[in-house]
Amino acid sequence: MTNKTLHIPFTKMHGIGNDYIYINCLETPIDNPSLLSIEMSPRHTSIGSDGIILICRSEIADFKMRIFNADGSEALMCGNGCRCVGKYVYDHNLTNKTELTLETLSGVKHLYLHVNKNTDKVNEVTVDMGSPSFNRSAIGLNYPQDEMIEARITTSLGEKAITGISMGNPHGVIFINTLDGFDITHIGPELENHSMWNDRANIEFAEVVDEHTIKMRVWERGSGETMACGTGACATAVAAIRTGRAASPVTVKLLGGDLKISIEKSTGHVMMQGSATEVFTGIYCRC
Repeated sequence: MTNKTLHIPFTKMHGIGNDYIYINCLETPIDNPSLLSIEMSPRHTSIGSDGIILICRSEIADFKMRIFNADGSEALMCGNGCRCVGKYVYDHNLTNKTELTLETLSGVKHLYLHVNKNTDKVNEVTVDMGSPSFNRSAIGLNYPQDEMIEARITTSLGEKAITGISMGNPHGVIFINTLDGFDITHIGPELENHSMWNDRANIEFAEVVDEHTIKMRVWERGSGETMACGTGACATAVAAIRTGRAASPVTVKLLGGDLKISIEKSTGHVMMQGSATEVFTGIYCRC
């Protein structure tokens, strides 16, 4: 991207409220996606989104996804974004496959598209999110032990117990008694930027409803609070199972809707199923 006139076709999509601006880079190459994300993401002065996602060619998968947060930083992985990319490439006739591979910075993901037979449009997508990891090196943790399971840390809202987990990107999961009235905007930035992380982290706050149901709010690295986070929902479900609070399958209830998280017994992989929605299309112009 340069300072010359821009005319960029885009599609606004969301996965249960986690909204991004999707750009087909097979047709429209983008020179400076970090700057473009900063320009396009503001809610009141531009299109408004949690960032932009570029759909690109891949040498190792059917397609490649690059994710840029609202602050311009590049993200490793986005579960809701994976689902929306799956819907985009099928609904926009870039493929006729209902099982796809998608290259991300955290590896190749496998997507299974659920197509409405009446409309021939994708309404839900299941993503094989791969194996979770509690290892400090995989997460990017400054922590003396190999795993950080319910470690007690001091915050401005008192002592909290946090579990570190990687779903291809770093997460810190905190279980609390209730999310009602919880001030995520106060503690979210504090924990995202805590010195325990090598390069910040996504922070999830979770309330266990029952063995198979969890409510969750998320403070995403580089974007702030979002309506949903696919990798965060997976991390929360896995952390709940690891600490004996839940059992697979788990429905994670986020501000934007529900995600179904299960652990595949044969592989130990985390499977995430949820909706993907196209909102509108347009052309972004800057003269």
